[in-house]
Amino acid sequence: MASEDDDRPRKKVTHEIGQDLSLLSVEELNERIVLLSSEIERLQAAAARKRASKDAANSFFKS
Repeated sequence: MASEDDDRPRKKVTHEIGQDLSLLSVEELNERIVLLSSEIERLQAAAARKRASKDAANSFFKS
């Protein structure tokens, strides 16, 4: 049988840089690690796209 807590909507995982971590459980810390890891991957992909676009433009204008 499900507990009453299972019926409540889960709070969306968010993280604020510099946030006090002492109040978070190990599970909450792991959720934030996953969240931040995926955000790092997204940022790295965006940087790679911009770098490729810049390199293509530089190559075009050097010709």
